[in-house]
Amino acid sequence: MQNEENLVRRAQQRDEQAFAQLYEEYFDKIYRYVTLRIGDRMEAEDITQQVFLNAIKAISSFKWRGIPFSAWLFRIAHNQVVDYLRRKTKRATAPLDESLVAGDYDPQQMAEKRLDIERLVAATGKLTPAQKEVISLRFAGELSVAQVAKIMGKSEGAVKALQHSAIVALRKSFLVA
Repeated sequence: MQNEENLVRRAQQRDEQAFAQLYEEYFDKIYRYVTLRIGDRMEAEDITQQVFLNAIKAISSFKWRGIPFSAWLFRIAHNQVVDYLRRKTKRATAPLDESLVAGDYDPQQMAEKRLDIERLVAATGKLTPAQKEVISLRFAGELSVAQVAKIMGKSEGAVKALQHSAIVALRKSFLVA
């Protein structure tokens, strides 16, 4: 935590290397979180980049209040996802299937993968917004229960209960399907 605090303070003073280290530390976690929330890898890359652009613009306003820097980044990511989903409902698009562009196309493997993804998307679609948020932060963002509790403004017990109910609901969805 001390090293993170030092990096953030340096980044606030416009130290590019410090911000680059923060970027390297959190990019994958933020990207996985965004991807799980929106289900589109290309859009998730763009949104993740926007998260870090917003972070670098606003890092001077970050204050240490017992909440880790990652919580601040995930809040920015959450807001970006919400904005994206609002815009998406206003326009209909068809995502490009990246696997068809790549040269390693195995029809059977792609069909199985697509079915798994469709089942996961359908199952998570049945979760409450709070359950989706917990699952995304815990498993895609690889955050601890304590970190998720701080980000969501809930107790650790509430986060554990949401996680448990979400996992039970997902299991039921997969057993029925």
